[in-house]
Amino acid sequence: MSPARRWSIVVLLMFGMIIAYIDRANLSVALADKNFIKQFLLTDKDRGLMNSAFFWSYALLQIPAGFVVDRRGVKYPYALGFLVWSLVSAASATITTVGQLLGLRVMLGIGESVITPASMRWIRFNVSEKQRGLAVGIYMAGTKYGPAIGAPIAGWLILHYGWRSMFAILGLGCLIWLIPWLALVRNNDRELEAALAQQTNTPPIPFGRVFGTRLIWGIIIGTFCYNYFVYFCMTWLPAYFAESRGMSLGKSSLFTGFSFGGMATVAILAGWTADRLISRGADAVRTRKAFTIAGLLVAATELIGAFTESNQLAQAFAIISLSGLGLATANYWALTQTLMPGAAIGRIAGVQNCASNLSGIVAPLVTGWLKEVTGSYSAPLYAVGFFLLLGVAAYVFMVHARYAPQAVD
Repeated sequence: MSPARRWSIVVLLMFGMIIAYIDRANLSVALADKNFIKQFLLTDKDRGLMNSAFFWSYALLQIPAGFVVDRRGVKYPYALGFLVWSLVSAASATITTVGQLLGLRVMLGIGESVITPASMRWIRFNVSEKQRGLAVGIYMAGTKYGPAIGAPIAGWLILHYGWRSMFAILGLGCLIWLIPWLALVRNNDRELEAALAQQTNTPPIPFGRVFGTRLIWGIIIGTFCYNYFVYFCMTWLPAYFAESRGMSLGKSSLFTGFSFGGMATVAILAGWTADRLISRGADAVRTRKAFTIAGLLVAATELIGAFTESNQLAQAFAIISLSGLGLATANYWALTQTLMPGAAIGRIAGVQNCASNLSGIVAPLVTGWLKEVTGSYSAPLYAVGFFLLLGVAAYVFMVHARYAPQAVD
């Protein structure tokens, strides 16, 4: 494969993730709209439930989706999932009850479940270790550019055309992505996997053995903690700025988007920087692990801004903390690919993304519950700080090369 084609597909994977996050984050903007809340008589607990519903099916299906792409390849399962989730997202424009919205969010999770196992598998077998940080950084930047682009666009569409039009336009408008995907991507990742196994001459490691290692549990805990903060910001940050800081819906959506945009940019730069260090002889595991821990620590500065009375400082630290977390974004995923066996990478990516999206269930529900019980955002923000520091501990004490699963001759 030519370098131009390889990096074009990496960028296409990023755009696929941007679209996925636009379709999953648009509801959080609608849930900050007073007219939407009034129409469906939603409480804070209801809003937390609505924000988490997508992740029930999405998290549950990560490992099965990884099994599918490991066995059937990347190209066509991804294309089918993309078609399903785009149509489901557009169908949200037709809802008349909360139950219908809950059902569609669960179906959206089913459609999107394939995206990360498929994308990580494609990168694993088409991009070398010395370029993988940049590739993963570009791809994972989509998880941040999606909210960055989606939040202000969704807010603008709601303000000018209403929430129903917003769902329809964002759901149907992105189907054009399927054209370059079907044209550019080859259905050959299983052949590449077999060729790599022959070159390295290493016996396969049973997937079940992976779960007997301290490494995978450190990755699971660290991933959950990283994404607890991400999903708090994705699902509640617009409402936090609107309700606690007095911003308008349009301004809070724009600011949320700007914060995620900073995170995406840092993710790409951090992945590229780690690649450069590794290509010059630095140890891949230590380098990517250091970036991951640094990102979690910088993210914890969100607590400084959360408890200041200055709106300007709160806004500044929201940008600093989310942007800083970008130091970890590419590197914690690339670290998993370095430490884990390639033959099961789709399923392992599914495991890691399942942990990631369990936090998508927990963070909105816990935030809504704590806010309703305490009457403020203080307790939810303390929870964010706790999980970020727990993530640091997981990577410091559990994620080591010596704990990686070993083949048995």
